[in-house]
Amino acid sequence: RGAFIAQRDLRDFEQHLAAFTGARYALGVSNATDGLHIALRAAGIGPGDEVIFCSHTMVATAAAIHFAGATPVPVECGPDHLMDPAAAAAAVTPRTRAIMPTQLNGRTCDMDALQAIADKYGLLIIEDAAQALGSRFKGRQAGTFGIAGAISFYPAKTLGCLGDGGAVLTNDEDMRRKMFLLRDHGRDESGEVVMWGLNTRLDNLQAAILDYKLARYDQEIARRREIASLYQKLLQDVGELVLPPAPDSDPDHFDIYQNYEIEAERRDDLRAYLNEHGIGTLIQWGGKAVHQFEKLGFKVSLPYTERMFTRCLMLPMNRSLSNEDVEYVCQTIRQFYGYR
Repeated sequence: RGAFIAQRDLRDFEQHLAAFTGARYALGVSNATDGLHIALRAAGIGPGDEVIFCSHTMVATAAAIHFAGATPVPVECGPDHLMDPAAAAAAVTPRTRAIMPTQLNGRTCDMDALQAIADKYGLLIIEDAAQALGSRFKGRQAGTFGIAGAISFYPAKTLGCLGDGGAVLTNDEDMRRKMFLLRDHGRDESGEVVMWGLNTRLDNLQAAILDYKLARYDQEIARRREIASLYQKLLQDVGELVLPPAPDSDPDHFDIYQNYEIEAERRDDLRAYLNEHGIGTLIQWGGKAVHQFEKLGFKVSLPYTERMFTRCLMLPMNRSLSNEDVEYVCQTIRQFYGYR
């Protein structure tokens, strides 16, 4: 149809995505990093402002803050590997304008605690929900708590396209309008340029693919939760491991298990042993929190997060896994630690 850019397929996907998440508006963008960037800009955050983020995240979270002209302020994660609300509260200064929690590994932060901090200090919340489409806290979907939230459709995500892609969610009409303009050269619906903007549109073809997959997305989530339940059943007695919360173990949280990130004693030895037995694993982001990349210039120590990065490991988690595959992974881990 020659429908390559910003055509009906994109509009249909945006409507369906908004309906799925419960957001009032969804806008397709080139990637989640751009989504965070334009959300910050639309919210009026820029030079002189500080934005608090959790250092246990991809560098993209901090980069979006940096390129909006603001200062990224890294804080500790907690035992759930998500932003520690106490650490976020302690990081607030007179220059703080926003909190940017990362809804990581398919789990949503304690948004009640973070919203209480935002309310106390008059801060905005902009969510990095790149890894959490469909995750819920107290029945509300990741990406819909703050003034805006970004979702990623990178191929490895639970809902992935065939390249880079993303979306921003918002319930605020003024934010929607500004982000609509920012994503397409500052042009309004008539094509008139009414402000300086960027080029960060989700390709129409990718939107069509994503729309097809979104209709079947509940199956993706259900299978990941089945795999997580099997890991929990087979590894819960291994004292050397800290597992993610099991599905339905906390009524406030509905997790989608984008990743299955554990903590393990003798992590590197375990990883080598699994590799020898044909089992691939990952350590996110090269084994470093954002503040540990020296060239970025952060001058802060976050002991809890740094220790966690010596222990964290992602076990296989995707729909191609059979139950037998998961059982083999668990059996091999048990052998390594001397369990039957």
